[in-house]
Amino acid sequence: MRRRTVSTLALAERAEDDHGSGAEPGTPPARTTQPPKLQTEFEFELPRGYVDDSGTVHRHGSMRLATARDELAPLIDLRVKQNPAYLSVVLLSLVITRIGSITEVHAELVEKLFASDLAFLQDFYRRINAEGHTRAAVTCPACDASFEVDIAGGRPGES
Repeated sequence: MRRRTVSTLALAERAEDDHGSGAEPGTPPARTTQPPKLQTEFEFELPRGYVDDSGTVHRHGSMRLATARDELAPLIDLRVKQNPAYLSVVLLSLVITRIGSITEVHAELVEKLFASDLAFLQDFYRRINAEGHTRAAVTCPACDASFEVDIAGGRPGES
């Protein structure tokens, strides 16, 4: 028995020849819709902000999704081996891509964040990596209405 190799392009051309394109002559082919792109970077606004050496406050930033390497790399870091609580500082320094105009985020910078900003970033990390979004379900204490807010940040009163 003899084997024959057929490319996918040849199969597509043959199927079109067999069935016709189904379109009127002279009409452009129908466009296929692209699947939605995965969002890999998320903007945030720190509750207090990072204060640099010149006194400038940096509040807006961005964080990318963590990779397996990001999760594993801190485990061999000597600072983490000496103090396991340092894990979140090292991990955040790997995934934060920008705080204000600062694009070189390192562990020493994360150490200088206010505790409320560190807690915000830890929760933000968990939300985008485990849940895939920055929305949180909340309930109004006055009227008991349930709704979602975007915790990525914004001006007070905005969601």
